[in-house]
Amino acid sequence: MAIKKQFLKSKPVCKVTFTVPAEDAKKVTVAGNWNNWNTKAEPLKKLKNGTFKGTVDLEAGKAYEFKYVVDGKWQNDTQADAYAWNDYAATDNSVINL
Repeated sequence: MAIKKQFLKSKPVCKVTFTVPAEDAKKVTVAGNWNNWNTKAEPLKKLKNGTFKGTVDLEAGKAYEFKYVVDGKWQNDTQADAYAWNDYAATDNSVINL
């Protein structure tokens, strides 16, 4: 898994590209506190090499919690900037700092 950050000079936005290697998966999305944990809002596109990839515009200067949903199963990013405990889910969430 990989996260790429591209900060825009013209406005306080960061283009965040999420990459998830999941050759056998049929569907991968990214859900986080920026989209109210909506598992359908940010679908990632499957590439020919079996990797799923997608870009989300997020406001710079903030931290966001997120997880991937791979065929209905929630997963953290192994390369997240940090992890934050979530009492509601009783597990850690991945964190990205922008």
